[in-house]
Amino acid sequence: MRSIPVDTTRLGVLRCAVAPEPKLSGLETKEVKKDRDGNTIYTVAVMVRQEARRVSVIEIAVAGEPKGVDEGVEVRVTGLEAFSWAMGDRHGISFRAAAITPVTTSAPAPVAGKAGA
Repeated sequence: MRSIPVDTTRLGVLRCAVAPEPKLSGLETKEVKKDRDGNTIYTVAVMVRQEARRVSVIEIAVAGEPKGVDEGVEVRVTGLEAFSWAMGDRHGISFRAAAITPVTTSAPAPVAGKAGA
């Protein structure tokens, strides 16, 4: 499989649609998939909002549990790669990333004279 780097700066706003879940290597065995270093592979469904109201959801695999990534949280995806695959008459594109982290935004500074300031 050949990897294709994805420029995430061109994807617009990225939000977690489904919180991280361990990826299973077989539905029958329920065995959790691991990488070469023994880290659990997690799958995170991410909403990609590109143009106005157009939204797509992609599932991204990442090694290790992404901390602080919950449904609805804006995320940053680092090292995103796409892979095309084919098995028999089925085919598609899968995604893998080096990391998925929450986007932290600083709270607005309190305004003098307002309640709580």
